Formats: sequence, C-alpha cells, structure tokens
Amino acid sequence: MDPASSTDAVRHIGITGDSIAIVSAEPLVGRDTLDAAGLVVSPGFIDLHAHGQTTSDMQIQARDGVTTALDMEAGAWPVASWYLSMEGKAPLNFGASAGHRPARFGVFHAGVEVGHGATNPAPIVALGAAPAGANQSASELQLSALEAALTQGLAEGGLGLGFGINYSPGATREEIERLFAVAARHQVPVFVHTRAFGVAPIREVVEIAAKVRASLHVVHVNSSSLGDLPLSLALLDSARAAGLDVTTEAYPYTAGSTRLESAMFNPGWQDNLRVDYGDVAWALTGERLTPASFARYRKQGGWVVIHMMQQENVDRAITHPGVIVASDGVPYVNGTGHPRGAGTYARILGHYVRDRQALSLMDALAKMTILPARRLESFVPDMARRGRIAPGAFADLTLFDAATVRDRSTFSDPMVTSEGIPHVLVNGTFVIRNGQLVEGAHPGRAVRSATANPR
Repeated sequence: MDPASSTDAVRHIGITGDSIAIVSAEPLVGRDTLDAAGLVVSPGFIDLHAHGQTTSDMQIQARDGVTTALDMEAGAWPVASWYLSMEGKAPLNFGASAGHRPARFGVFHAGVEVGHGATNPAPIVALGAAPAGANQSASELQLSALEAALTQGLAEGGLGLGFGINYSPGATREEIERLFAVAARHQVPVFVHTRAFGVAPIREVVEIAAKVRASLHVVHVNSSSLGDLPLSLALLDSARAAGLDVTTEAYPYTAGSTRLESAMFNPGWQDNLRVDYGDVAWALTGERLTPASFARYRKQGGWVVIHMMQQENVDRAITHPGVIVASDGVPYVNGTGHPRGAGTYARILGHYVRDRQALSLMDALAKMTILPARRLESFVPDMARRGRIAPGAFADLTLFDAATVRDRSTFSDPMVTSEGIPHVLVNGTFVIRNGQLVEGAHPGRAVRSATANPR
C-alpha cells in the first residue's frame, strides 16, 4: 500500500543496497527473500515530532513502525555538533530543526535549558531560578544574535526553525516575527508550539506567518487547542484556503507530557492548561499532584503527565483531512515517559482504522508517510525519496499485520512496545525482523536541509 501513488495491490519489491530498485507485478529473485504474504507493506512511518533521540528510544519507535524520527519542535542548537553526536548510533533516520529555545538560552548565556527534548537535556533548576533565557525579553543586540544563530543553524542543515514559545514566555511577538522572517528568507517552515493553549495563540502564529510569508506547521493541534479544537481546525483550513502554507499534526492520546520545572508551569498555569493539580501526574509514580507535592516536585524537577484533553477532540484531530500523525514522544528516563513514544502509530492502525473504522487504512498511512514527507521535501532533497514505495526511493519499509497490529503502552507502563509489526527496514537494512530487534543495527542516516539561499 503506497499512498503516494494510491497503489493497493500485490507487488514484489526488489531492493539493491539502500534503495528500491523495482516494484513488480511478477515475482523476483534476490539474494535474500522475505515472504510478506498476509502482511501490509507500507512506506516506513515518518515522525516529525520525536523528542526521544537516544538509541534505545529509537529502538522502541522502530517496534511501532517508525523509520525516520525528527525533532522539529524543540530542535537542536548548535546544529552541527548535535548531528555529529548522532552519527553511527541511530537505528532510524534522524534530524532536527534549528531550535529557538536552545539558541535563545545560548544567546542569553543562561547555560540552562528548561523544557523537554533529548536534543536539549534539561538539568534540574530550583523553583524560581529559571534562567533569563526563558522569562526575559530580548534586547536589540540579543535579537540580532538570535537571528544570526538560527541562520547559522540552517546553514548547518537544520530542518527549518523550531519554536516552543510556551517554554520561552519572555519572547515577544516582535521577536517571533523577526525569527519567522529568517525562516521565510530561507524558504523553510517554522514548527511551532504556540504561546499558550486555545485558538487565540494559534491565531497569533498564523497572523505572523501570513505577514512575513513564512511556511507554518503547528505542532500537536489536539493539545495546543484543548476545547477550541474545532475552531483551530477551521482557522487552519481557512488560512490554507487563503494561500498560506500551513500544516498541523496530532497524537492519539488525551494527555500530554513535559517537565514540571519548565516555564509552562509558571504562575497562571491552571488557566493556561485549563487543568488543576489533580489533573497532573508525577510520571515516576503516577500519583496525581496536590499543591504541596506540586511545589516539592517542581523544585526537584522531572517529568509529568497532564490529563488535559477530551477524547472527542482528539478523535476529531486525528481524523481531520490533512492532519499529520506525529507522536511528540518524550525521552524514556528511568522507565518513565508517555505511551505515545511507543504506541502512536500502532494505535492509529489498530484503534482508529481496524477497531473503530474512523479512518480508511490508506488515509491513515498517508498521514504517517507521504504527508510528512511532502511537508519537508521542498527543502530537504532526501525526503523526496522517503515516504513512498517506488523505484529510486530509499528502502524504508514497515510491514504489519492489519488484523493484529495494536499498541500496548499505557500511562502506567509506557515503554511496552507495539505488536503486529514483524518487519521494519531502514535504508534497506532490517532493524526489526521476525518481530525481533536486530541487535547492533544502526542504519539510520542524518536528514538535513539543503543549504538555502535567502530570497
């Protein structure tokens, strides 16, 4: 099944090296043959929002059918050194945007990252000691330094610009506008976690993107919108109809996750997130927080799970035409995390396609393969060869049993891997074969943008 060409047929796929050499209606003879009878052969799943960038995080995602895991929201900075640190360790293709948050902390000389993402690990900070880079506005000199830093990040191959504005409340609208303009000049998108939750912050970034003519991708529209989800989808659809290059994504869970010491939990967080203490769970134990435990754990620092969404809105986001599936999977630390890092893609196939028939299989696969590939391929040549099954495409393939595929990860046991996905190939190399992880398989390659010339 290849959504890019709408192919749904029995075919034989010949692979040479890292690429698909032939797709044939007739049997082929090869050095190594895999009998895929009874399975769906799909392009490998492309995750635009994967914070878990360690080898073990990627191995868990491979069991969920992912072949390319990119951190487009948090991003990395400096970009070149991050890519270098990943070489030879990745079971999956990897990449990151040039991140506004890490660049901002670098410019402010704060030396501390407060947010989430394996690309920018967060040390523990005392409550009330959040760095200037999160909560203070930038001077003209600092804004110029930020423009230069993110421009350099793009020159080093950053996949657009990543923004977590909610984690940097000191960033003014002027700052965001000037940095969106950097992306516009280089003809790359901005990938944005908005300033707050609801339709109004989404409207802010749509207006800025339209003003500077930047391509916009709004991350996790389900959690970013909360109860305003219908309004947000209508806003994004109308912006697209008016000619703005705008896309969005969603994950199939009703809870989010982040670090408790982050600026997202600055005073006023209950109104922002539309939750209270009892809706927030300490990931290590699962306990729901109280004012006392909130203060204690915020001082300590660590991961929380935020039960903040209604199921009907998550369903609406997942099934809305054009909405990409992306996990927002956070790193697994000491056995804690969020089930979306292990089960997002199998949950779509098992729960939404087979069990509820809320999506056709072809539409679901498009949301996982060709739609994310097309979001990037105009400025990332590598992606024009991923997300599809065709001669010349990279041999990133996910084979699953449509009758049995399902997610098994839960909020109490978030690292349990998906089942019903017996084979996964990355660049022609098996990472999962016969349901087992191939030890030592690190065929993942860096996904970088082409060097863009400002217009």
